[in-house]
Parts: sequence; C-alpha cells; structure tokens
Amino acid sequence: MPTNDNGNKNTMKTSPESLTRHLSASTSTSDEGGTAQWALAQECMEYEWANNPRWKGVERPYSAEAVLRLRGSIHIEHTLARLGAERLWELVGSEAYVKALGAVTGNQAVQQVQAGLKAIYVSGWQVAADANNAGQMYPDQSLYPADSVPNLCRRINNALQRADQVHHAEGKVAPGQTWFAPLVADAEAGFGGTLNAFELMKAMIEAGAACVHFEDQLSSAKKCGHLGGKVLVPTNEAVQKLVAARLAADVMEVPTLIMARTDADSAHLLTSDIDARDREFCTGKRTPEGFYAIRGGIDSAIARGLSYAPYADFLWCETSHPDLEEARQFAEAIHAKYPEKMLAYNCSPSFNWRKKLDEDTIARFQTELAGMGYKFQFVTLAGFHALNLSMFELARGYNATGMAAYSGLQEREFASERDHGYQAVKHQRFVGTGYFDQVQQVISGGMTSTTALEGSTEAEQFSSGKTPTANLLTKMKATVSEPFPVMPHEEMLQPSGD
Repeated sequence: MPTNDNGNKNTMKTSPESLTRHLSASTSTSDEGGTAQWALAQECMEYEWANNPRWKGVERPYSAEAVLRLRGSIHIEHTLARLGAERLWELVGSEAYVKALGAVTGNQAVQQVQAGLKAIYVSGWQVAADANNAGQMYPDQSLYPADSVPNLCRRINNALQRADQVHHAEGKVAPGQTWFAPLVADAEAGFGGTLNAFELMKAMIEAGAACVHFEDQLSSAKKCGHLGGKVLVPTNEAVQKLVAARLAADVMEVPTLIMARTDADSAHLLTSDIDARDREFCTGKRTPEGFYAIRGGIDSAIARGLSYAPYADFLWCETSHPDLEEARQFAEAIHAKYPEKMLAYNCSPSFNWRKKLDEDTIARFQTELAGMGYKFQFVTLAGFHALNLSMFELARGYNATGMAAYSGLQEREFASERDHGYQAVKHQRFVGTGYFDQVQQVISGGMTSTTALEGSTEAEQFSSGKTPTANLLTKMKATVSEPFPVMPHEEMLQPSGD
C-alpha cells in the first residue's frame, strides 16, 4: 500500500476524510455554528484529496462543497465496497500485478478465492450471456437491464459472505485471510448519459464493487470490444462519465477505484467531431446514420488514454490480439506523461492464444505486462468457458457411460479436496447446512432434534469422522446448563394469549 510522507501505511480510516463523515452528516448552513462546521468539512475533504497518496494523480473538476451538498444529512456505510476498494488499492501497491478471472456465479467466485486468487472480475459480457435480470441469453450489446451487473456483484458478495460465515463458525481462517476478494465490475458504456453513469456507479457501490470500469462507446450502440460496428462518443463525453463516476463515489463516501477503457484501437465510427482532440482521426466521411468515420489504431487509443488518465485510477486499452509490443507502445506513451498511472489488460478468450503466440511467449506474457505497469490483468469470460466446457464434458461422458462418468468427476473432486483444499465435494456443508444447524441450536438453547448435517448421508459417506460442525454442535449442547423450558407438546400447539 502506498505510504504517507512519514512512511506509515495510509488506510484512509484515520484521515481527515473520516472526519467529514461526522461533520457532513450533521452540518447545516442555516446558522453560524453550522456554517463553521460546513467550512471545516470542506477543508478536511480538500486536505484529504491533496495529501492522501490514494488521490495522487486524480483530478476532480468539482468542489468539496458540491460533494457535501449532494451527500444528504445521513451517512450510510457501504462496508463491502469500502473494504474492497481499500484491499484492491493495497494489492496493486504491494503485488507485481493482480490477476483475476471472470465469475458468472457466486459459487465460481468462492472457488476462485479458495484457489488463491485475490480479486474477482465481474464481466458485463457474462452477465449478458447468462446472468442478467431479464433471464435472457444476449450478446454483449447492453441489451440487458442496467441493474444486472450490480445484482451479480451482490450475489457474489452474498456467496463470499456465506463461505466466510461457514468458515468462521468452524473456527477456521479464510484463504488469504479474507473471503471478501475485491470485485472489479463492468459498467459498460454507462447505459446512457452522465446521469445514468452516476446512478449506475452508486448501484455498484451499494452492491459492494471495489472498482468499476467505463468504456468510451456510444451506449445505445455498444458492442463487445471484439465485435465490429463500435461507435465512440467524443472524448469530452467519455471524460464526463468518468467524472460522474468519481462524483458518485465521493458522494457515497467510498474510495472506489475507476478504470477507464478505450475501444479506439479497433473502432471506426464517432458520434460527433465536436471535440478537437478527436478531429485528427476523422477521415471526413459520414455514414448513413450520420456517424463520422475515423481511423482506429493504437495512436487513437493513446490519445484517448492520455485524456482519461487524470480522471481514472486505471487505463485499459481494449485490443484485438495479444501483442506485447503494442502493449508496450501504449504503456510507454501513457507513462511519458503520467509515469505512475496504473494500466489494465484483458487477456481475452476472444484471442486464439496458441495461434497468435508460441508457448514461451504465453508463459511470460503476464510477467512482461506487469513490468510495463499493467497492474490488473484478467480473463473476462473465464467463468462462461469453464462452466460450459465442464458441463459439456460431463454430459457427453454421462450420455455415453452413465454413472461411471459422474463417479469419475466425483473422484477428481476427492483428489482435489485431498491435494488442494477443494471443498465443494461436501456440498451440504459448502452451502451452509452446518452453519444453519448452529443457528438452530442457538435459537433452541441446544435442545433441537432437527439439525440437518449430523446424521446426513454426507456426514456418513464423505467424512472419516464427525464433521467440524457436528463437533461444534456437540460442544454447544454440552455447554447449555439451563436450557429453555420445554413445554408439553399439547401446550406447544396452543396459540399464545395476551
């Protein structure tokens, strides 16, 4: 984690920003005392922005007074979003790079953390394909409801919370000390204008996202970065969406990281040439829809990256193939002006990796990217491909050999449990049966006879002895010296009176 001038870790919990939470929640400008508090809150926030290393290189074209005015009178704590943002900031400051895979379900996210990954990517493409609120299978063209990615973030955090509760109740320590890996979430092109981006960012924070990325495509014509027909918005409009996202995070009082993505490398259309920075890439041609034809390429992407850099924590240049030299060209151009700006790279499943690169290059690809400043590297659609291939292979084997195929999968689970700590083979425990047995025991004062895990098929066939939960339940029963009074069955069935 970056340090302050005294060499101490800056966790942002004891900074002047924390003081503004108390001041702004009760400050009014209607009297002399309130006016003084309001001025102090502004001063604290401005000091925080100017002196906390977290905000080095980040520009805000708005005032602290504007943020305080928009916050309202009550501070609402967004714990998962705040802890996730602080954790991600710490990771990118201490690790060579942070790697992540796209998760399309909560269970996939749990497996990623169990396997040792420290961050989780929440892909809009995967949401479109199989995890959106419309219940449809869509291409990546912003066809799904705008709250779908926040809802997947919420589902993932809920799954991580259950894993944390199960482990904690069993007296175990979570992998890497925490189940709550930071979520990096896809806001696409914001699903509209700047106000849509502002509200979507708020929804992401409420759902517990640590970092959110916005791209510079026209939201109504948005495409996957590896599809054709992409239309860019003017640079100033893309910047305003980044500003809207930062303002939303400031209003919510969460240090959410913002990632700016440009699709200019492979886009060839622009909505308007109103921004002078875009005109050098215009060809002078217009399309039947009225769009401006532009020259795509790495130079166009660099120009946009430089424009976005002051308003984002990460820059992401979406590319059409895995190319270390092109990645180096982008990184060197950005770092010539913004030497500490962090970069992100999509190690995309849309690339045919072995067709494009040899084995040695693939093996060193991410390490070399890290050396260029690509601090966050991710496989966007990993969950989609892993889910589909694993189920197809199982279904194909089951169709051919019946239970022999499923038994083979189960044996692989046992081996992974034994060798690597895989836990979902005990599926009843994994989803929290033992945890809710403990809840039941606490409610009943240890006198319940309906706990589910002890005596179950899983406890009998999948464990060498008592499960950790069963042992805990036994201890809980033993410690109940004065159980709640038990009424005769006839009395228990009677309705209670006044």
